[in-house]
Amino acid sequence: MTGGAGIEYTGVRDLRGPLLFVEGVSGVGWDEFATIALDSGGRRHGLVLEVDRDVAVVQVLQGTSGMNRSGTRVVFSGTPLRIPVGTGWLGRVCDGRGEPADGGPPVLGGSYADVGGAPINPVRREPPNEAVLTGVTAVDVLTTLVRGQKLPVFSAAGLPHLELAVQIAAQATCAGEPFAVVFAGMGLTHTDAAFVRDGLAARSAARELVLFLNTADDPVIERLLTPRLALTVAEHLAFAVGRHVLVVMTDMTAYSEALREVSAARGEIPARRAYPGYLYSDLASLYERCGRIRGRPGSVTVLPVLTMPAGDITHPVPDLTGYITEGQIVLSGDVQAAGTYPPVDPLASLSRLMRKGTGAGRTRADHPAVAAQLIAALARSRQVRELADLIGRSALSPTDLRHLDLEDVFRHRFLEQGTTEDRSLGDSLDRAWEVLLTLQRSQLGMLPADLLDAHASPRETAR
Repeated sequence: MTGGAGIEYTGVRDLRGPLLFVEGVSGVGWDEFATIALDSGGRRHGLVLEVDRDVAVVQVLQGTSGMNRSGTRVVFSGTPLRIPVGTGWLGRVCDGRGEPADGGPPVLGGSYADVGGAPINPVRREPPNEAVLTGVTAVDVLTTLVRGQKLPVFSAAGLPHLELAVQIAAQATCAGEPFAVVFAGMGLTHTDAAFVRDGLAARSAARELVLFLNTADDPVIERLLTPRLALTVAEHLAFAVGRHVLVVMTDMTAYSEALREVSAARGEIPARRAYPGYLYSDLASLYERCGRIRGRPGSVTVLPVLTMPAGDITHPVPDLTGYITEGQIVLSGDVQAAGTYPPVDPLASLSRLMRKGTGAGRTRADHPAVAAQLIAALARSRQVRELADLIGRSALSPTDLRHLDLEDVFRHRFLEQGTTEDRSLGDSLDRAWEVLLTLQRSQLGMLPADLLDAHASPRETAR
């Protein structure tokens, strides 16, 4: 122990929101873990946010409700917050602080790790080059998730982003290699939390899932801890145990709003839309904990889910997330209005690492060419749809009419999928070919001739 470790402080100067101000401290450092004893006999825990001379600002993880200045005693540990790590987390359901919510005993591990994590040495980073298959056609074919990637889902209120997140968490695989999912829910309603637990029950029973659930009525400060716990557990499973781990974090907008609330309680000068000026670096400290390490078999892949207030993609949270991450999966209200699930907008979505993880020896040899051609055809179909709205369908050429047909076939045969329907990559790519062959061969210039010959029907080959 160092500094103020083991010394009991009683000089509580102020209680402000989730923050506790302790004066007269000595040798206390930033991010230090604290135990808070109440005059009622209860105990709470906190983290040091700031130390100014002899005053320490402590964020209380359980909130300061019911606390008073007199009778409160604070003991600093001398170290950052550490949690046990290991395979004991697999199959467990916990709250946002890592306390069991499934009626089981506390999670134990053979070693401990700091929840703040440690950056991966860039020299030791292995470039992502293998796919994580989700069983969702629109994701696997058009925005392929690659091991070690950070790929966010941009959504809006009323869209089924939670359903998609649960479906991906339930279905994702890594070609038969050791795999696990760590799911961090932040600011969920109790109904949504129950939906997540039910949707992932099978994966949890198979001991392939770790579930952290922070609900909307939990202390707001807990929301800042939840993703850090999830990533700490994931890093050990990946880099010490050797599993490929998918970390799903939803909703990052709820996390950012919690950060804004704590920043306001600290009296910090706000930046854009009252978020703290360090929002970018704070989000980066989470997203950048993904990756692969040279010489180690595991990987951490991050799928953050965030809702864009009023569907505004320029809002600070999606805007900054887009700068840090490697693409985005965008959900569309227009697609949702047409009754299609998942309501993915393929032309607004992008996986910048997709070509690193697809093709011969990784997914299927025709995958990159099929995805590129399908996106090009859909872009043309959207232009034709806008033209038809202006001049009418009857004035369109036969080629344009085929593009309109392609849009309909894409929505019904390719994009539309059940919330529990797990499609193989082969099935998804075959559906992509079915959509593309709606067009004449002359319109498929991005596909090599040998691929067209192998997939086109005799009638199409003759055209």
